[in-house]
Order: sequence, then structure tokens, then C-alpha cells
Amino acid sequence: MFSTWRLKDFDIGGGIDALAFADNVKQVGWIDVEVPGDVYLALVAAGRLPHPFQDRNESLAAWVERREWWYRCEFDSPCPGDHERLKLILHGLDTFATIWLNGVRLGESQNMFRAATFDIGAFLRTGKPNTLAICFEPVSARLAERTALSWPIGGVAPISETKRNLVRKAQFGWGWDWGPYLPTVGIWRPVELRLERRAALDTVHFATTEIDAARDEAHVTLDAEISCVDIDAHPQLRVTLLDASGKSVLSEILQFPADSERRTIKIERTIQNPQLWWTHDLGLPHLYSLHVELIENGVVLDTREEKVGIRTISLDQSPDADEPGTRFFRFVLNGVPIFSKGACWIPASSFVGALTEERYRSLLEAAVDTNMNMIRIWGGGVYEHDSFYELCDRLGLLVWQDFMFACAPYPENDPDFVENVREEVRYQIARLRNRPSLALWCGNNENQVIQQAVNAITRTSEKLAGDLYYDRMMPEIVGELDPTTPYWPGSPFGGGIANDMNQGDVHDWTVWHGMPGVVDGKFRGGLDRTPEGVAYTRYAEDSGRFISEFGIQASSALETLRCCMAADELFLGSAALDHRIKDHPKNKVDMMMTTVTGLPQSLPDYIDYTMMTQAEGLKFGIEHFRRRKPHCSGTLIWQLNDCWPGISWSIVDYNGFGKAGYYYTKRAYAPVLASFKTLEDGSVELWITNDTLADIADTATIELGNFATGTVWTEDCAYRASANGSAPVWRASAARLRPAPDLYLRTRSSADLFPVNRNFFAPIKDLVRPANGKPDIAIVPVGPHELSVEIGTFSYLYFVHLLTPDGRTHFDENYFDLAAGERRRFSVFNNEAVLNADDIKIAWR
Repeated sequence: MFSTWRLKDFDIGGGIDALAFADNVKQVGWIDVEVPGDVYLALVAAGRLPHPFQDRNESLAAWVERREWWYRCEFDSPCPGDHERLKLILHGLDTFATIWLNGVRLGESQNMFRAATFDIGAFLRTGKPNTLAICFEPVSARLAERTALSWPIGGVAPISETKRNLVRKAQFGWGWDWGPYLPTVGIWRPVELRLERRAALDTVHFATTEIDAARDEAHVTLDAEISCVDIDAHPQLRVTLLDASGKSVLSEILQFPADSERRTIKIERTIQNPQLWWTHDLGLPHLYSLHVELIENGVVLDTREEKVGIRTISLDQSPDADEPGTRFFRFVLNGVPIFSKGACWIPASSFVGALTEERYRSLLEAAVDTNMNMIRIWGGGVYEHDSFYELCDRLGLLVWQDFMFACAPYPENDPDFVENVREEVRYQIARLRNRPSLALWCGNNENQVIQQAVNAITRTSEKLAGDLYYDRMMPEIVGELDPTTPYWPGSPFGGGIANDMNQGDVHDWTVWHGMPGVVDGKFRGGLDRTPEGVAYTRYAEDSGRFISEFGIQASSALETLRCCMAADELFLGSAALDHRIKDHPKNKVDMMMTTVTGLPQSLPDYIDYTMMTQAEGLKFGIEHFRRRKPHCSGTLIWQLNDCWPGISWSIVDYNGFGKAGYYYTKRAYAPVLASFKTLEDGSVELWITNDTLADIADTATIELGNFATGTVWTEDCAYRASANGSAPVWRASAARLRPAPDLYLRTRSSADLFPVNRNFFAPIKDLVRPANGKPDIAIVPVGPHELSVEIGTFSYLYFVHLLTPDGRTHFDENYFDLAAGERRRFSVFNNEAVLNADDIKIAWR
């Protein structure tokens, strides 16, 4: 429909002087650009910009945000006839954009997060192509005369410099403590021409209001809104709902009321024996096909087709009687309280317009493979493309959806800004509310807790600028447009201080940042960035109800660093390596490694030591939080993914390599977890956490072993574990264990109900282990894309891992321990490239 899009930059105002909006503009200096897409990548493809991710090229791209950018294309279109209209729908313009058609200025868009729509029938021409031109003004120029609200403390993305809180645009683009400074610009979502005849569907909303206790009946609602081009139109709505087999479970024709431009209709129906949508760990994410047609006199005027699910979701915040003074914070899916296991999601690339379904799929399938059932879309990024949510629906992943507000006070006294936000909120709720994966609307990221921290530091009681949105506007609109989905004002939020462990959700940054915890509405302790103050063992102090952020930084894989750094800078302490670290100080990880692995002396050491620290810390934290079930009902790791090849808290790096933390998390998030808990008197308990919906019976074999000599003793423990519960099943005294650096505890399941797990009695750096251990490995091709790997050892090996040069290669298992005499067999596969045994290398520590 649209011809090739072209792109050119000008000085501010230069595009108007050059008549860039007019026909027959000179093509000198114009380059091709993908739509949707990204200006930076178009410049790279044209040879005008070195890739910003390579070397230290980020600063070489700084000029892009200071230029005025024009897009142009041509398209053919018939002019609409009587009782017809042609809409131009620009689904995502980033950000201050002016739209021109055939030399006529149609209007402006000032929000990256909602569509700009124009009725263009009066401006079309016949006999020759139409010219569409879009001018993107630099954000800095538009905000030059404005002053941004700011907090009197430091932090990421300095608000006073970027003024990012004055524009409805992805906040992370101005840099964060894990990402580069690359503010995007351009057409980042599709451009559409939509012809409407007599009447058109504006919105369709499908929701489940109730499922009976036996799950034999589901009560669903469907409401639709139309707009009439012809006020005399008398359209009907034909609704069909098909299950996965294609069987119709609902089929009706409904009559809209007459004599108004905008008309609505709503029905409530009962579905017998519904196939419910579940997270993948609890059942099947069944999807129904919803077909909605707007018809008049047998003629189809408009259609809407989408996949929907039958399910209920609620947020239980009832008092927790077993821990007086506290409240639950747990999601209830189809009447079942669940433990949310997941991670926080940041944009999968700095260049959000160029994200593909394939990239989404690889990351979301990685989340599912890690036994995750929830993804939190963080409020400093973007409302993701449609394919992201479609994949979550199909994969059985719940989505915690932040609105796009993060770490800043947002203005409330600018009527235009307030209305801009209101329209954004309405647009995104209407866009996403039919998704069965949608579990929560959340007002923002960290704004309440930062304001409270500022007030504590400055000894003031300032109101949060932005409360208008989180306390009034958002809950009102959610209640109107999506009343079956819970709303939460912010993350973290709850209690006298937003990060209170007694209620609501918690961001635990005691570990890593040394932040104080909050108990009973008061900050506990002060900032402590000593090795002891940031140690991951402090997760054991966290009694939070739901931990929606926690994490530890680790290096990307060596292969990823090789792809973006010059060979002569691949060493510890190089300026290029420091450039990959956006947190400050850049050696902050040293405080963590000091107590876990000791400090590295080389880049390979740095990669492994940071990965060990992250992996061991996440394991420790997740096990602690899961043992507390149901008092704690969720953990969302910060973070799943990266937006560029950097060094961050991600467990999957930008090139797709799973860090050690990814594989440790996979085991710690297993549906059934066996974990050891050390008590204050030195005794150790074995806990079984069962997230499945069935009671289980099993025998756990517990082994006390010596790294050098092998088994000291073993004991079998027969146990029963209740469905959806967590409890201790075994205990050994300190006198029996005689804990020492040369000993370990280990457990395995006779029925393979849980992954093998172990407990060390000393930090990794202090373990007394033989230095002459070596595995034997056999790699056998199964097919062109799969290898079978078997590894054995005659002495205890720690941190055994397989390395590959291709981030698309996946391992059933990686980064694990092997006890003396143990053998493991697993698969390695790569669906996109041929695998050879020589592609796989083995290492250990």
C-alpha cells in the first residue's frame, strides 16, 4: 500500500524551508528506512553511523537526537464514496511529530504510546499518488523553555538534564543503570489505512466475570462500541466464539440501538464446560477464537478477530492470620492462589521499533523453559508490540503491566499533559484488556517509594507529583474499561512506606545496592554498601509478601563481549569493558564478589565470578522466598533480558546466552523444590515446596559428602507434600552435620520430582576442594540440530558448564555441580543452525 519510506535529517526548521512535505522534493540525502523501524539502524544501514552497540560508539550517535527527522512515502488510494471514510492510523510515532498529506498539515502527535488517527478523505487526490510526510522535532527543542520537576537526589537518567518526565516517551532511552543513552525517534509501530463504510467497530471487549466452584460454567461478557459514518445505518453484530477444536460455543446476532453516531451493545452469557486458560505450569493456556462481524443487510461492514481466554484473575490482600499484622499479596487464577515465579522485562532492544516476533519468542520461550509463569513489563520501557502479548497468551505467561512512568515526579498542573496521559491510559487499556495473560495494571515503577525516601532524607512531607494519575485517573479508567483486571498504584507499594514487608510488593535492593529495608512502615537501618551490607545472604532477612524486584549484576558471556568489543580491549579494567557497565561505581560488583568468590584477576575470572555470585545469590533468595509460601507469594527477578550487549542484572544476555543465573533459576523455579535451610543453632532443615495442584509422595535421599573423599553418610526421608504448599520434611543437628568447608549436603528425589540440590557450609572461595578433578564427556549427534551430551566425574566438580559460540544454542541443563561418581545426560539443540560436537566446549571451577 505504501511505497518505500525515505528519511532525511535537517537543522531544526530546515525541513519546512526545504518543502520536505511537498511533492517532487529533491531526493538528495534521503535514505531508505523500514517502517516500523528505527532511525539509528537506518543510518547504520546507509553507512552514516557506526553501530551504537559496537565498541564505544554510543557517543558517536549523540547527534541523532538533536536533528529534525522527516519521513516520506507515497501511496495510491481511491477517494471514499458516500457514507464512507478513510482513516490514516499511525499506531506509534516517537514522539513530537507533525503529519502532512499532499502538502496539507493534518495535525500533531505528542505521545509515543498511543495512535494518531486522521480522517483523510478530504485531502486525497485522484490520478496521482498521495504524498505522506512526517516531521519529528527534537525533544530537546520542544522542551527547551520548560523546567522539569526533579528530586534533590542523584539517580539514573538525570531528570533535570533530559526532562524525560515532561514527554510521553520511553524513559529508558535517556540511559539507565543497565542501558545506553540512545533516545529513539521515528515511526516505531505500523501505519495503516482503514476504509470505513457506513459504520465501523471501534472497540470489542471480552471478559470472564465468574467461574463456578466446579469449573463447569463460566460467565462471560462481551461489549462492543461502533461509530456510524451514516447516522441512518442499522447494523447488527454477529458474534461467534469457537473453542480450540473449532466447535462453536457461542453464536448470536445482536441489534444495535439506532439514531446516534456512537452506539454500544453488551451481552452476558454462560459457557458450559469451559476450557480454562491456565499458566503453563498449572495446566493448558486454552484459547478461544472470537469472531465479531458488523453487518447490515447481509453485507459485512467490519470485522474483528482475536484469541481470547476464559479465566478469572484477582489479587488477594486479605490478612495473613499466621503472621499477625501482615496481609497477603497473591494472585488468584481461576480460584487458585498461585506463587508467581518470573522476572522483570525491559525492552529487548534499545531500538524498540525494530523488535521482531522472533526475538520476543526466543526470550519468552526462555522464560517458560526457566519455569517462569509471570513477566513484569517495567514502567520505564514501552507497552510492547502486539506479538509480545500474543506469545504470552499462547505460552501461558501472566503479564504484570506497568504504565509507563518510572523513577520521576510527573507534572499534574499542565492540562495538555494530563489529557495526553488520560488518552494514553484509555488507549492502552482498550488495546490490551482482552489478553488472558494480563494479570495486573500497575501505576508506575518506584515513584512512591522514592518520594518517601526523599521526604525522609530532607525531613519534609512533599506530596508525590503524579498521584493524580496513580490514585485517581488510572484506577477510575481501569474500573470503567477493564473492571475484571486488578489495579495496583505502583511498584513497590503498600504500607506506611511503599516498600513495607508487611503488605504489598517489595523491591529488595538491600542486596546489591545496600538499601535499608522497610518493616512496619519504617525504614530499617541505613545505606550499607560494605561487602557484608550487600551480601546475598541478607535475602534471609526479607519477610516481604511479594518480591517484585531483586537481583545481582553479572557479566554477559565472553562470546557476546567479543561481538561488540575490539580484541585488544578484552581484558579486565579496559575502558571498553567499563563502557558496558552503566551502574555506578562501575566496580560495585566487587563488594559482592569479595564475600563469595574473591576478586578476579582476569576477564575470564570476572565473567565466571560475577556469574557465580549472581547465580548463587538468586538461588539463595528464591529458595528463601519460596519456603515462605504462602506468606510470600511471588518473586520477579530483576531482570530477564538486556536492551544491548552490556553488563547488567539480566539472566539472559543480549545475544541470547543464558548466564549461570538462568540455569540456577530454572532449578530454583522448578514446580517442586527441595531446599536446605540453615537455622540459628547450626542445624539444617530440608523443605519441600510444591507449587503443583496435587499432593505428592516421594523419598528424598540426603547425603553428607566430603569434596575429596565422597559420601560420609546418606539417609532416606519418605515424605508427603501437600498441593500448593511448603513445609520442612527433615532436620539434622549441627552435631550430626559437623559443618566444615570440605563438606556439603545434597539431596535427590527417588521419583525425579525435584532437581538435585545442595548446600555448602562456606562461601565458594573458602570451600576446600581437590584441584585435580576432571570430567569425562561424550557428545553424540542425534540429528543435524541436536546433540546428546553425557558427563561424568570421579570427584566433586563445581560450576560445570558447556560453552558455545552461538547464543541460539539451548541446553537442557548447564552450570551445575557433579558429585563423585555421578553422570548426567542431557540434550543440546539449535533449531536454526547445524550443531557439531566440536561446537561444544566444557569448563568448570
